[in-house]
Amino acid sequence: MALVIFDLDNTLIAGDSDYSWGEFLVNRNLVDQGHYKTINDKFYADYENGCLDIFKYLEFSLTALVGLSQNKLNKLHRQFMEEMIEPLKLPKAARLIEQHRLAGDRLLVITATNRFIAEPIVKSLGIGELLAADPEIVDGFFTGRIVGIPTYQHGKVERLNSWLQQNDETLDGSYFYSDSINDLTLLLEVANPIAVDPDDALRKEALRRDWEILSLRN
Repeated sequence: MALVIFDLDNTLIAGDSDYSWGEFLVNRNLVDQGHYKTINDKFYADYENGCLDIFKYLEFSLTALVGLSQNKLNKLHRQFMEEMIEPLKLPKAARLIEQHRLAGDRLLVITATNRFIAEPIVKSLGIGELLAADPEIVDGFFTGRIVGIPTYQHGKVERLNSWLQQNDETLDGSYFYSDSINDLTLLLEVANPIAVDPDDALRKEALRRDWEILSLRN
C-alpha cells in the first residue's frame, strides 16, 4: 500500500476546471463577458508560465460566488459538471485510479483549484480525499477570501506535510501524477514522480531526471 497523489487539472481531466468554471459563468451571462474573460485568460496564461499570483487569482475566481446561496451554487455546479466537466473525463485516468485502488493504495488529490469547484469533480472520479484552496464561508455564504495556505507550488508541499502528520502517513513508496512545472517542488518530494501529458517545461525536467512520462489522453 502506498500514498498515491494526483493533480486534478490537465492530469485526471483533459482541461482546467477553474478556467472552465470561468467559461461557464461567461456563457451563462453570470459575469460581465468581455471583462471577466479577458482577466480569466490572463490569469490562465500566467499559470501556464509559472508566474501566477495565486492570491489575486483566487480573489478573482471567488468573487462570482459571493452573495449566492449554497442551493443556487450547488445547482450551478451540477450544470457545470454536466456541460463542462463530463466531456473532459478520461477513460485512461479512470483505469489508472482503479488500478491503484485495487492495489490497496490510498488516493489523494491535491489541486490549486478551490474546493467548491474541485470537490464534486474529485468525488465523481471516485476519490474521497482532497487538498484544495479553501474558500472562507461565513453564515453560509462565500466571502471571496481564502482560509489557510493555497495549494499552489510550494504551498502544495506545506499542505501535504500537515496532512501527512494529521493522518500518520509517510511518503515511503509514494506516487505523484502531474502535468505542470508548477508542481515540481512536490514531484521532488515523492518516491515515484510521474509526468502526465506534461507541459514543455515539465517534460524537459522529467527527461533530465529520467522520470516516467505518461499520457492519459492518447
